[in-house]
Amino acid sequence: MKKIFKLTLSLFLIISSIAMACTGITIKTEDKKMIQGRTIEYGEGNLNSKLIVSPRGREFQSLTTEGKLEGLKWKAKYGFVGASLINDMFIGEGINEAGLNAGLFYFPHYGSLSKFEKKNASKSLVDMQFVSWILSNFSTVEELKKELKNIKIVNIAVDENGKELPTAHWRVGDANGGNIVIEIVNNGEVKIHDNKVGVISNSPDYDWHVKNLNNYINAYAGNAKNYNMNGQEIFSFGAGTGALGLPGDVTPPSRFVRAFYYLSTIKPIANSKEGVGEAFHILNNFDIPIGVEYSKEHKQYIPKDLPSATQWTAISSLNDREFYYKTMYNSQIRKVDLKKIDFAKVEYKAVPLDEKPEENMKELTF
Repeated sequence: MKKIFKLTLSLFLIISSIAMACTGITIKTEDKKMIQGRTIEYGEGNLNSKLIVSPRGREFQSLTTEGKLEGLKWKAKYGFVGASLINDMFIGEGINEAGLNAGLFYFPHYGSLSKFEKKNASKSLVDMQFVSWILSNFSTVEELKKELKNIKIVNIAVDENGKELPTAHWRVGDANGGNIVIEIVNNGEVKIHDNKVGVISNSPDYDWHVKNLNNYINAYAGNAKNYNMNGQEIFSFGAGTGALGLPGDVTPPSRFVRAFYYLSTIKPIANSKEGVGEAFHILNNFDIPIGVEYSKEHKQYIPKDLPSATQWTAISSLNDREFYYKTMYNSQIRKVDLKKIDFAKVEYKAVPLDEKPEENMKELTF
């Protein structure tokens, strides 16, 4: 138990000292397929993410805020595939065999979870294991909504002064088109938002981000019209002048606005194959170079082994039960077809996202 406590406390110290930047999008195809995509950023060290394959029937137990395996117990109804964060127990993004997708997104200053009480330990689930609980238990958003009232989401750890770890909010989508954002505020108040705009980033809360879109009502696809004023022709220098005024920085509000703009201006997507490709193209715009996170005075602290703050990008094709990803080391897109996995027989696996931490480049000779 001491080992687990040290792990959770170090996790607190790591995450509470930095700002994770995550951007998520949803694409619905013309043939009614659901595609969920996201990036995950962390600029102070390698998240050591692994590809996790978790079988049906696997038994889980949550940590408590005290760092002990004395929290909620459950047995998986569904197998899933996902990407972990820091520890194999903590799933950042994944999809299960029923086509349910879930992921966590950093939510500092606004998330406020239930206070952990020992008497409620058997119903307590730490925030970093919430995604695992969702993926292993439910096939639809509606099923999840009904069960949320039966558990208490608590912080993974507190410091010596009792201060809680900055937590997350969560996006969950299903193959039927259900798509929600779960935010827990005010010491445990659960708010569920229908994700109508198909976007999520980080703080502030979802409602604030949606209201902020009204500030960009004039953004549109294509070019602004040329016009003549007092004999002077005013014209576009190049393509895309309808987007003039979109924020270009990497803050959560700006990323939310840009993601919404790209989603609202994409061509009709015929099928899931096109949707996966389009999702990667859109999310390429949110790949954050690591140097952006460090001022001139702190450039010497940039980790030598991190080629990008965006450590991985993942896409889930919910109706086709497929999980795609690429990493900061290797932009080769890799695919896991859940339909080809027998989750009743497969053994639990946690393998590195990359076989080698290097770009997969192909030389052409003539």
